[in-house]
Amino acid sequence: MAGRIPREFIDELLNRVDIVEVIDARVPLKKAGKDFKACCPFHDEKTPSFTVSQTKQFYHCFGCGKNGSAIGFLMDYENLSFPEAVTDLAQRAGLTVPTEASGTAAPDSGSHALLDLLNEAGRFYRNQLRSHPSAGKAIDYLKGRGLSGEITQSFGIGYAPEGWDNLTKVLGKDDPTRDRLVAAGLAAKKEGGGYYDRFRNRVIFPIHDHRGRIVGFGGRVMDPKDEPKYLNSPETALFHKGRELYGLFRARDAIKKSGRVLVVEGYMDVVALAQHGIDYAVATLGTAATRDHLDRLYRHAPEVVFCFDGDRAGREAAWRALETTLPLLHEGRQASFLFLPEGEDPDTLVRKEGRETFEARLKTARSLPDYLFESLMQKVDLGRLDGRARLVELARPYLTKLAPGALRELMLDRLAELSQVERGKLSTLLRSEGRAVAPDMAPPASGRQPASLLWKAAAMLVQDPGLAVEAPDAAELVLLDEPGADLFRELLAWFRVNPGRTTAALLEQYRDHPQEATIGRLAAWRHPGLAGDVAAEFAGAVERLHEQAIRSRIDRLLSQPVRNEQEQLELAQLLKLLAADKTPLSRD
Repeated sequence: MAGRIPREFIDELLNRVDIVEVIDARVPLKKAGKDFKACCPFHDEKTPSFTVSQTKQFYHCFGCGKNGSAIGFLMDYENLSFPEAVTDLAQRAGLTVPTEASGTAAPDSGSHALLDLLNEAGRFYRNQLRSHPSAGKAIDYLKGRGLSGEITQSFGIGYAPEGWDNLTKVLGKDDPTRDRLVAAGLAAKKEGGGYYDRFRNRVIFPIHDHRGRIVGFGGRVMDPKDEPKYLNSPETALFHKGRELYGLFRARDAIKKSGRVLVVEGYMDVVALAQHGIDYAVATLGTAATRDHLDRLYRHAPEVVFCFDGDRAGREAAWRALETTLPLLHEGRQASFLFLPEGEDPDTLVRKEGRETFEARLKTARSLPDYLFESLMQKVDLGRLDGRARLVELARPYLTKLAPGALRELMLDRLAELSQVERGKLSTLLRSEGRAVAPDMAPPASGRQPASLLWKAAAMLVQDPGLAVEAPDAAELVLLDEPGADLFRELLAWFRVNPGRTTAALLEQYRDHPQEATIGRLAAWRHPGLAGDVAAEFAGAVERLHEQAIRSRIDRLLSQPVRNEQEQLELAQLLKLLAADKTPLSRD
């Protein structure tokens, strides 16, 4: 498994690339003052609200709210995963992506050699299906599953004949090439020496990455007595089961058009559904749906429908999918679960029912919130007081996984209705769970509402990181306890430890962090009242926050009827600080 990309490399990469050049190559930009503008590529609009800042290395759409670094743009625009976006930018900058596990990355030429070999293997398997003397049984099998020659060709389906080394003999001309066959997951080494094909006597399904390149294969037996029924390529430098999805590259346009993606369990399900006009289905590769899978799918469509057997194994798989999906349900994303009749799978069912009837079933899929509450309610007796309390306890760890937003609030309302616990008390209980959303500094609700001093200072800092170095040392900011103070202190410390880092680097530092959205809002916030001398204004803001922190702590100490010796000493020191600053003690 590949190691994580070091943070230092990401920072260096963001310093090397220019977000304006990255975006302009895909969305033509026009100069607008010190920034650049275009119509947003992520939603329909006639008046440009999409801005790109060369100074901040940051993009933001004031229409739909999308924002981020050059990495984030590639992820959103080209539907790439984080590692894929980093790799694309690194190639542009002439850099090799290292990993924390190895310290260095495999040479790019090695990856190209493996890709070429996998492509040749795909061609070999397709040719075997057409010309091998024993291919008739594979063709009969595919016809027996209701597949036409056209759909077989469209998916690039092939055949691996019986025999230990058919592929190896054709492609493995020398030891270095045979070693690459092993590295590509196409062959394996014998214990006593020599090589043998990994796929033998199977129908072969090529697995493509987001660029349409073959990165692995899946093999399906034709005789139900043979085991294992499905055999996938092993984990390689190019193929990771937890990241790739069968059929996604082919289905991407249909998914975008339909606004949803259907997740099934097998290759044959995907192919059979496509043959019947349901061409927005993908399959996991012998593993449960991962966060990487779902991140990728939600970049293509706002709704994911999981399709499972209605048996116990299917219900267990659905629950695992629910747990993985919950933290990702934000910005209008949806998830649903469709359970099929016993003994049926999408392949058999769509052949029996046809497209219209099968798609009618999709309309009956249970939404994730409904499925969650229905499943939990089966475990309790809502007619009992302790049963309703038990429901709250069961639901609490799941609701705390949800990102703040409308869905979380509506599900809290639903839980309050079912449990008969007051809504406010439920919110208090959730905060005590530990993953309750940390207090956040709130942005101004409108242009008429003034921004808080803390919000204003944080926005200036995020947008102009160099301010951290020249900011006055305000150690007493640790006493500031208003919402968002922890984040501000954290930002100030991070920029001081990491001088020269850009807004874009900060965004990537907070990727997948609970405060990621807040950082994005701070980076995009505009305040017409900001003075020209931002450095002086920021220094003044920090000093006023410093004063507020001292005054707040003094007020708390003075409000205590009894103070111990340590608290009395602290109070005296704080009063001295105010006197030294010539700050009047009276309240504002």
